[in-house]
Amino acid sequence: MSRAEMDALGWDQCDVILVTGDAYIDHPSFGMALVGRLLEAQGYRVGIISQPDWLSADAFRILGKPRLYYGITAGNMDSMVNQYTADRKIRSDDAYTANAEPNKRPDRAVTVYAQRAREAYPDVPIVIGSIEASLRRIAHYDYWSDKVRRSVLPDSKADLLIFGNAERALVDLTHRLAAGEHIKDIRDLRGTAFMVPSGWLPGDDWGVHNSTRVDVPGKVDPHYSPYEMVQEDKTACATENASKSAEVIKPIRIMSREERLAMAKEKHDKTVVRLPAYDVVKDDPVMYAHASRVFHLESNPGNARAMVQAHGERDVWLNPPPLPLAMDEMDGVYDMNYARAPHPSYGKAHIPAWEMIRFSVNIMRGCFGGCTFCSITEHEGRIIQSRSEPSILREIEHIRDKTKGFTGTISDMGGPTANMYRLACKEKEIEVSCRRLSCVYPSICVNLGTDHSKLISLYRKARAIPGIKKVLISSGLRYDLAVRSPEYVKELVTHHVGGLLKIAPEHTEEGTLSKMMKPGIGAYDEFKEMFDRFSLEAGKKQYLIPYFIAAHPGTTDVDMLNLALWLKKNNFKLDQVQTFMPTPMAMATTMYHTRKNPLRKVTADSEVVETARSGKIRRTHKAFLRYQDPANWPILREALVNMGRGDLIGNGDKHLIPAWTSSESGGLAAGERSRQTHGAGTPDKFKVTPGKNRIALGGTAAAPKATAVESKVRPSILSTIKTKAKPAAVPMGRGGKPPAKGAHAAPARGGRK
Repeated sequence: MSRAEMDALGWDQCDVILVTGDAYIDHPSFGMALVGRLLEAQGYRVGIISQPDWLSADAFRILGKPRLYYGITAGNMDSMVNQYTADRKIRSDDAYTANAEPNKRPDRAVTVYAQRAREAYPDVPIVIGSIEASLRRIAHYDYWSDKVRRSVLPDSKADLLIFGNAERALVDLTHRLAAGEHIKDIRDLRGTAFMVPSGWLPGDDWGVHNSTRVDVPGKVDPHYSPYEMVQEDKTACATENASKSAEVIKPIRIMSREERLAMAKEKHDKTVVRLPAYDVVKDDPVMYAHASRVFHLESNPGNARAMVQAHGERDVWLNPPPLPLAMDEMDGVYDMNYARAPHPSYGKAHIPAWEMIRFSVNIMRGCFGGCTFCSITEHEGRIIQSRSEPSILREIEHIRDKTKGFTGTISDMGGPTANMYRLACKEKEIEVSCRRLSCVYPSICVNLGTDHSKLISLYRKARAIPGIKKVLISSGLRYDLAVRSPEYVKELVTHHVGGLLKIAPEHTEEGTLSKMMKPGIGAYDEFKEMFDRFSLEAGKKQYLIPYFIAAHPGTTDVDMLNLALWLKKNNFKLDQVQTFMPTPMAMATTMYHTRKNPLRKVTADSEVVETARSGKIRRTHKAFLRYQDPANWPILREALVNMGRGDLIGNGDKHLIPAWTSSESGGLAAGERSRQTHGAGTPDKFKVTPGKNRIALGGTAAAPKATAVESKVRPSILSTIKTKAKPAAVPMGRGGKPPAKGAHAAPARGGRK
């Protein structure tokens, strides 16, 4: 990280310099550490410039000129998500910075860093990557500017963009550059994107399909194979023969099925799908939604084709997504010699994101859930990539032996989801040809293996390691999969829940759930019955922490009211809630921007998606999730009256909110306040008493209001539990161990399932 360190190592120059918007923490959950160790293992000298001053190019010269290239990343999060809430308010802290200090990275960090690196050394190639570059690789709707922005490639002036799981592409690229190949000539790496002249093709044998040939009417076929469903086009055939009249006509040869498939595959692999141009999608919502739909249909690395999108007089070319890493490759990535600690230059600084994951283990990547509001599939892919059992157990032993402060508890053993470890399609041939957007929606695919036995075995071996007292599961659980394996649920509930377990129903209403591609609330009820039964058998008091989203596309005021009534009926008093944030490239973001549903064929008169866009409607939807908070009663009273549901306003148990607020009544008596805040079903020991736990339980007029995403991670209920050393009797908000107030966890860990 410094010239002094280079001198100590005897380096006169770095081969590769990585620039990141995060504090440098040498742990595989942080992208720059993983990439740096990977290149180091290949024999390259790697420098890291962490959170440089972007106001001049001087900070980008601190390690001198890299021999091969600059690798640019915003960090583990998109810089706009990192810095702004769902209400577009700037955050007061940054979980990925020493002492959570804000303002250590610029807006749109990839673009700014790339431009400064180019200014520092104009002749050095610029390679961009990570979540920000990956999710902005084509024209995309940007929530913070409320417009469709160009691909990050022309804005950053980068030579190459690497998206998704970058290990193979990065190693290949680095070796080829080291061998003297020019970066402009490297055009055949999967998982890369670059700018080319308009109309450029890799070879004369390549063809172009307009995107309208991909977006066929009707639902997506469950197991459509682009190789086997090739139909003869006699018109094209006649035209082709006419243009080759000088050729000798050969007799017809009967081809075997294997030969036909091989020819079809070769033709398929040398076809590029042309998406509507940036100048079209920026002004035409229907074409934007169409482009989004086609993009996601071409996301399976087993059958995805290259795509191209015009940006003015040049094209953005996207090669097919990277192939998933095999198990031994995953082991190699995570078995490298990480220090598992922040760089010594930070001293004893408090880095919330590090403290969240320091005792956790990432066991897999990817997600086949396909939730429309989530970007994991677009970035990591929908094919699960799992580590081997021995590799995971070695890391746990390493934490036990070498990580300072370890007391015997593994805080998490999961990934984007807790229970997709080693789950896959039953047939490889089906997997590589499938074009479903989700393996579990609208129902779990019959070809998906849901056997949790390997995960159960891993849990048992992990907690049997000497010195390990507890292995907790803090990643979000996919409960519709879990109920397929009662043995797994029992194992989880009996041994791996620390009083609270996170799950994410997200909503109760079918209209909203269908736009999320989430299962119905019945799956939650089935899991809850198992959870309660196995907790009782284990003699433990444990509680589910449900996640819900307000103002998601497809949600009406009535939907939010019904959700609030469900929460009241089930005696949930949420403390931490989330308002939908449109992130780049997600399908729900397409719905938000266009009011069209890209899950179906998109036309000018196709389904219109109800979308909460105004600030007042979004605040109202969020208020329904915290109906018990007196601060929300005025806006809810107005909404209920406008909806013709004034019958829900009153001071009885059948009402949703009272007919007054504390400011109007001059305050409530302690007993009445407790009854109205927590309801008759709440155990006495967890009811609010004057002067105690008011902020922690979020039920008094004095409780501070929080912005949409900041409130999502406020650790108030957890800090209350720690203080009292007992579990909460009524789940009231999001569980887990958040990195810091106002910050998200890394996209690769603890995704919302």
